[in-house]
Amino acid sequence: MKYRSVFDIIGPIMVGPSSSHTAGAAKIGRLARSIFGRQPKRVHISLYGSFAETFKGHATDVALIAGVLDYDTNDPRLPQAPQYAEEAGIEVVITTEDAVPEHPNTARIMMSDERDEMEVAGISIGGGKVEITELNGFELKLSGLCPAILVLNHDRYGVIAGVTQILSGQHVNIGHMEVSRKEKGKMALMVIETDEKINESIIDEIRALAGVNRVLRMED
Repeated sequence: MKYRSVFDIIGPIMVGPSSSHTAGAAKIGRLARSIFGRQPKRVHISLYGSFAETFKGHATDVALIAGVLDYDTNDPRLPQAPQYAEEAGIEVVITTEDAVPEHPNTARIMMSDERDEMEVAGISIGGGKVEITELNGFELKLSGLCPAILVLNHDRYGVIAGVTQILSGQHVNIGHMEVSRKEKGKMALMVIETDEKINESIIDEIRALAGVNRVLRMED
């Protein structure tokens, strides 16, 4: 196995006890919050596999709540995250699920407020590294290591070209891009990882394109 840095071996700077079950969980929650775009009013967290079996000892539930509050893995407020969520008026529900997941460290987070609702699934793959694997039923594979935008759009001719032309015109380099759809002519998703953060004016330009339903961003 190849390691890119010492942190691949010893894990991230964190409030413990576990790099995968605590720090990884916090990262999943924080990336989910980033995609939602703001602090939600209601959060339902479902734990699967090893997360469901050991969450109390490893504070996995607490770390996920901390991430939703936008706390980093080393934030000293992490152990008191449920208290801070309550003070912020966030309704939090934690459940454990019997279903056997594809990955043992899996969490599903449903977030909502008066404007919107969203469901994000993520996995902790060890050493504090995570992947976001699902958004509203669309399969993903996002590590959070690069800035990304997620464009929910109607499956029609020209939408993908319109988005990429805007990025090219603003000299934004695309590092990775995937497109998917649930059904021909229905809702589709573009996942675009870039080399740098995309400013809000470019996001607004993409939002204005015909056929674009929503534009979300993910930044660690």
